[in-house]
Amino acid sequence: MDFYLLDLRRSIKDPLINNNIIKVDIFIAKFFPKTRIVNFSNIKIEAIMEQRVLNISPVILIEEINKLIKSLLNSKVLKLNSILNKVFKIAALVIIKDLVEIASCCFANRIILKSLKEFIIVVLRKEEKKDYFLLGSYRLITFKNTLAKVLKKYIVNIMLKAAKEHRLLSWN
Repeated sequence: MDFYLLDLRRSIKDPLINNNIIKVDIFIAKFFPKTRIVNFSNIKIEAIMEQRVLNISPVILIEEINKLIKSLLNSKVLKLNSILNKVFKIAALVIIKDLVEIASCCFANRIILKSLKEFIIVVLRKEEKKDYFLLGSYRLITFKNTLAKVLKKYIVNIMLKAAKEHRLLSWN
């Protein structure tokens, strides 16, 4: 099945392009700019830092995940399916044990479930733009998996706690 992309142009002065291959190139250049690789080989490090090992337990506690879920704002929606956090908090009461067991297993084995990596991108028109044939007239909105957000926040909290304990971050 062929997909249809709106005719595009790189700038206002350019003609409209109807070739799908060129249109995809325009999308890629706009939304995924190229990054450069930095060469650090010429940096001389004079001080040798003391190496530390952070002992972080791979066991995820139900109480901590429960506290984190309760901290979510009720009126917000974490996923495209329009389920409010308020509803997710009620559902979490039923699935919390299984969620923690799966998360602990993933955390201990250093794996990420494929379903936690999935996301949806929606393209929205920006209001009152002069030329909707330009990519700058659109906005990308990304919806991520609700459980992935909860687990990511949990891991960030663990890392912040370890960083504070070992004074790895300066809090000026």
